[in-house]
Amino acid sequence: MAELAQLAQLLDATLDAQNHRKAEAELKNLSKLPEYSLSLLNIVSDAAQAQKTRLAAALAFKNFIRLNWTDEEGNYKLAQTTVDIIKKELVGLMISSPPTIQTQLGEAITIIADSDFWERWDTLTGDLVSRLSNTEYKKTNGVLEVAHSIFGRWRPLFQSNELNREVLHVVDNFGAPFIEMLGITDQQITANSGNAPELKGWLETMSLLIRIFYDLSCQDLPPIIESNLSSITQLLHKYLSYTNPLFDDEEDEATPLETLKSDICEVLQLYTNKYDDDFHGYVQEFTSKVWDVLSSIGPQKRYDILTSQALKFLTAVASVPRHAQIFSSEQILDTIVQKVILPNVALRESDIEMFEDEPIEFIRRDLEGSDTDSRRRAATDFLRKLLDNFEMLVTQVVSKYINHYLTEGKSNWKDKDTAVYLFLAIAAKGAVTAAHGVVTVNTYVNVVEFFQNHIASDLTGAGVEPIAQVDAIKYLYNFRSQLNKEQWASVMQPLIQALASDNYVVYTYAAIAIERVLFLTDGSGQHIFPKEDIQPFAKDLLEHLFKLIEKDSSPPKLQENEFLVRCIMRILIVIKQGVLDSGIDHVLQHLIGITNVIKQNPSNPRFYYYHFEAIGALARSCGNAPNVNLLARLWDTFAAIISEDVSEFIPFVFQIFSLLLETSASTEIPGQIKVLLDLVLAPSAWESRGNVPPLSRFLSAIIPRAAAEILKENKLEAILILFQSLIVGKKTEQNAYDILEAVVATFSAEVLNTYFKTILQLVFDKLQKNPSDSHKARVARFYHLVAARPELGADYFINHAENLQANVFAPLYLTIILPTTSSFARPVDRKLAVISYARTLADSKQFETRYVAKGWGFTANHLLDLLKNPPKVAAGYGDDIVNEADVDDIGFGIGFTPLNTCKRGSRDDFPDIVEVDKWVSQFLKEANQRQGGKIVSFAKERLTPEAQAAIGPYLA
Repeated sequence: MAELAQLAQLLDATLDAQNHRKAEAELKNLSKLPEYSLSLLNIVSDAAQAQKTRLAAALAFKNFIRLNWTDEEGNYKLAQTTVDIIKKELVGLMISSPPTIQTQLGEAITIIADSDFWERWDTLTGDLVSRLSNTEYKKTNGVLEVAHSIFGRWRPLFQSNELNREVLHVVDNFGAPFIEMLGITDQQITANSGNAPELKGWLETMSLLIRIFYDLSCQDLPPIIESNLSSITQLLHKYLSYTNPLFDDEEDEATPLETLKSDICEVLQLYTNKYDDDFHGYVQEFTSKVWDVLSSIGPQKRYDILTSQALKFLTAVASVPRHAQIFSSEQILDTIVQKVILPNVALRESDIEMFEDEPIEFIRRDLEGSDTDSRRRAATDFLRKLLDNFEMLVTQVVSKYINHYLTEGKSNWKDKDTAVYLFLAIAAKGAVTAAHGVVTVNTYVNVVEFFQNHIASDLTGAGVEPIAQVDAIKYLYNFRSQLNKEQWASVMQPLIQALASDNYVVYTYAAIAIERVLFLTDGSGQHIFPKEDIQPFAKDLLEHLFKLIEKDSSPPKLQENEFLVRCIMRILIVIKQGVLDSGIDHVLQHLIGITNVIKQNPSNPRFYYYHFEAIGALARSCGNAPNVNLLARLWDTFAAIISEDVSEFIPFVFQIFSLLLETSASTEIPGQIKVLLDLVLAPSAWESRGNVPPLSRFLSAIIPRAAAEILKENKLEAILILFQSLIVGKKTEQNAYDILEAVVATFSAEVLNTYFKTILQLVFDKLQKNPSDSHKARVARFYHLVAARPELGADYFINHAENLQANVFAPLYLTIILPTTSSFARPVDRKLAVISYARTLADSKQFETRYVAKGWGFTANHLLDLLKNPPKVAAGYGDDIVNEADVDDIGFGIGFTPLNTCKRGSRDDFPDIVEVDKWVSQFLKEANQRQGGKIVSFAKERLTPEAQAAIGPYLA
């Protein structure tokens, strides 16, 4: 292993924007050495090292563990001795480390626990318990951080026997010490009430214990907690009411006291929602206590999360029918609106400061759901839950305040903002979706009328406060599904004009609203604003959006605002080939220029995802357009991304290359692309899991076009070695079959003879290991591809299979191929099966002689089943709507992110056969004639009268 000093230097270099890629590449090489992970831990534990170096080592260790702890089957990828040392040392090291390092090592422990806890790491719980201290909060807090990082994994999981066993193991070993630690911590807080550092430390201990209380209860109510529930609730009451003058001076940051109360409110939510039978007797008293908390805290930022969690608890209470009645009177609702809702939905100075100083953060909190802990969001959710229970009453109470603030708002825009926000809160019912905004509206309000009377005048921006203009745009954004096309048409021009605003939030909201309305479709799936409506102003719109993005050309600032590039993407998707009339050269110039800047330091995954979707939209619509030569225009930039190993962008680049190849009318391989073949065949290119889907697709696209070069340069074996490495993994087997199908569809029987036996061996080995339905489907499709090719055929498959293992084909055909084919859903797969079955009936000597008793008849019956609804295959790439996943569902930076604009069309290996039923009829008739009536006689001998009647028209 290299000296620790050299490793430390490399870790420091990863923090340098200029040298980080080179350093990361060297670390990647070092990571293959057996002692690499332990060397990282040595640096983490070395107090003489700089804090940043230790932190970089902890981060590198966590990332190394994520990729190298176990394989897909759960087997260790590291030596057992290394595994044992890591498990023995890691917990103690984390406990003794500074907080930032603790976080990274805690995540590493969580990753290991995901794989090993509890059965392969059954000493961990006992190890944690043994390290708890009654007197040193730092030591105890380290232990509890580790425990929470492991037990917290249970929160989102569904119940299973395996999970129940794990929880039971923890409760048996940790439950009693946990209850004991609650009492000790309570005593220490009391004893240290005047000692600020100790008090703060022990309040943090209590917070961690409350979080673990949630963890232990999140799946089921453990007996030890059930039997101690009364004393635990007394403790919760005590700390909800607890105050201490030592914390009085803090304004902005939440103190440990607010954090503890927030954690208690979160536990109360869980118990109210999940354990009402055991907990209902405590709910009313806790509701009163939480109400007192809300009434006693001010608007300072330190109370934001506590306010949010307290409101979430009240929302949970309102969600349970027998408790919701607490809020059922008009007087109580009026008090709630006045004392809780209004103070928490009104704009605060901190909101206005964020609007002015951190505009992108303001927008994300408002739109992307990152404001889940904001006062406004929590107050809105509480109000909407009350609305669900008492729609008419809540509407009446809130409307009174809306009208009051509208009147006040004539002279004070902040009051109008409150009125608009309150209206938004009570007008929307149910979930507000990313695709369509508000889908269901409160029956007691009129959203269009409210817009026309109170909002529309703020849209133009002339003399209007920027936040008021944003409110108007946001109103349209939220209620976009409630407006018809004519109403939308009347506001499009003001929205486009708002893009010219010099206010960051205003022009960004305008881009957001335009993008979402362009996304809207009608009942038949057609855009409400189709290409024809957008084309006249698309060029100016695109130019203006690019100008806004490129205002600051530094990599971080350029890629800061994903909402602008998302709007560009949507316009390109909607106008399709219309971009040729809107200045494709300028659009390409901007997109390539932006790529060249952000590839230096990719920092915003949402931005570059939408950016590559925009390039994908051009490739989809204009890849074959004359005089555009998209591949040549993109080549230098994309080649630089590959050569510089910009790992974040490489999967996107290969998806776009694949699309351009697949949609190209030429069967030749473009010269530039040819040089990528050697790179793609290098095993190192496949080490990143995120590269596997795009590289296998690219290989599948290039094989038929580069067949001559592949044979000439002896590359087929390297391709099949890749297939062999991919087929063994559950997550990569589908990619393996993509490559295999491209090989089988491209090369002659003579070429395939050398390899086919090995291919079948790999396929059969995989079938022995409890294959999934999706894997069986690929095996069936692979068989049909072989059987359907005239130069191969069913006999080619059968002969190779029987040479490998005698009598193996019949059970494979009867138990895998026939039943799996019957469940094919995609028309392209059913079409392939029809062609395969027809050729088998007509041309297979094995089915004519060896499988004469049943095989021929089974095949004919399955063919007739498929022909009851003859499969029709649509064109692979059309002008269909591109529906992308909700951005929040996309796992940015985790594995592979597909580009929706580059989605692969259905692979049709026989595009010349359009109407398969007519083709079957003609093919079988000609084969029957050619073979002297043999097929007709087989049908009479081997089919039931009903099947003979069904096949008759195809042979007549």
